Amino acid sequence: MNKNYTILIADDEPKIVDVISEYLRRDGFQVLTAASGEEALALFRRNAPSLVVLDLMLPDISGEDVCAILRSESSVPILMLTAKHLEVDLLRGLSLGADDYVTKPCSPKEVVARVRAILRRTNTDELLTERLWYSDGALFIDAGQQLVSKNGAKVPLTASEYRLLLALCRNPGRVFSRIELVELVFGIDFQGDFRTIDAHIKNLRSKIERDPKHPQYVETVYGVGYRFGRRQA
Repeated sequence: MNKNYTILIADDEPKIVDVISEYLRRDGFQVLTAASGEEALALFRRNAPSLVVLDLMLPDISGEDVCAILRSESSVPILMLTAKHLEVDLLRGLSLGADDYVTKPCSPKEVVARVRAILRRTNTDELLTERLWYSDGALFIDAGQQLVSKNGAKVPLTASEYRLLLALCRNPGRVFSRIELVELVFGIDFQGDFRTIDAHIKNLRSKIERDPKHPQYVETVYGVGYRFGRRQA
């Protein structure tokens, strides 16, 4: 099944690219590689890969900028590779639209496992296929058509943001802890930092809320987690 998936790796360290590429190919994936941001964008636009493994420290365009450009053009899943270990750097990458991250030095087996997990939850999931229709006059959600719009304009959500919105909207008023949301959105095999959910919440609010600083849909319940606060009109 993995032969149907093409993975684009954007990293300027040949040894890392070679090792990750080899492990992905062993697992049945097709692989494209780019050593710069410009090359990565060109390959992406020509080949429409299934997922992008993106290093944040590229020699020409920063990985953050490449991530932002990719996200403005597509909802393709993005797995960040980063040598930055500070929480603020990791959360910034997620806030730009990346789905997950792996810190360097990393095991190629871990990268392959993350790639498989992201593709699995993106393509086959009860959360995405279960019927849901929501409208309050401003926000509109139709899970059957995988459509989210705000005031009549389509909202471009990443796969993780979309899953997060559906999980909350299906249970209005229910408070979810970070751990519960991580399991619903990323799966029980998620091995990252549970606080990454905060970055996805922030990004989601920036897209669907009238005033993200005073959210009406995705509310914070301090000390507990988050809930979907609005009822249908």
